[in-house]
Amino acid sequence: LKASLAARVNGELRDLGRPFEGDASLALVTARDETDALELARHDYAHVLAEAVQALFPGTQITFGPATEDGFYYDFAPKDRPFTDEDLPAIEAKMRAIIAADKPLRREVWNRDDLIARWKGEGESFKAEWAAELPAGEELTVYWSGSDWLDMCRGPHLPSTGKLDPNAFKLTRVSGAYWRGDQKNAMLSRIYGTGWLNKKQLDQHLTRLEEAAKRDH
Repeated sequence: LKASLAARVNGELRDLGRPFEGDASLALVTARDETDALELARHDYAHVLAEAVQALFPGTQITFGPATEDGFYYDFAPKDRPFTDEDLPAIEAKMRAIIAADKPLRREVWNRDDLIARWKGEGESFKAEWAAELPAGEELTVYWSGSDWLDMCRGPHLPSTGKLDPNAFKLTRVSGAYWRGDQKNAMLSRIYGTGWLNKKQLDQHLTRLEEAAKRDH
């Protein structure tokens, strides 16, 4: 149980802390279930990235941050200037501080109007727009990181930020991206990272990238 990261309840991947709603088949997910574990970790690295950026650059709006094939990214609307690669070391350091704080990741279901009002009140126009357009009747969930930061997300997530390995991720680059992929919309700053379950996996991935770059030359 101590090694558990999440659970499959009737085949659905769920947070460990989510209550049962009735009789169910249960399978606990650990790091040995690498596909699920990597997806969870990368998803959480993206959320920790967003929290770190908003802590370092107040006024930055958050949009979305999915897991990818070898890591994660998150799109931001910066308040003052686009982010650059020079910002990445400070953001990485803040991410490691959030991981070290072992902040509980807690799921809550919110009323649509309350959530939209919260986003608007915090100046999060992109999140408010997205919440307003989600299908009627769809359950809207947020995840708290500790008691001081939240993001709208379907989940699932790890039990806490401390389940991530602070030495198993690396922010790799910054690029531009349009809101919702439409060039008529606002230009955002997309921060990419690669994330793994442990430092050995990260080092192996970085070595593969170096070798591939040498072959390309």
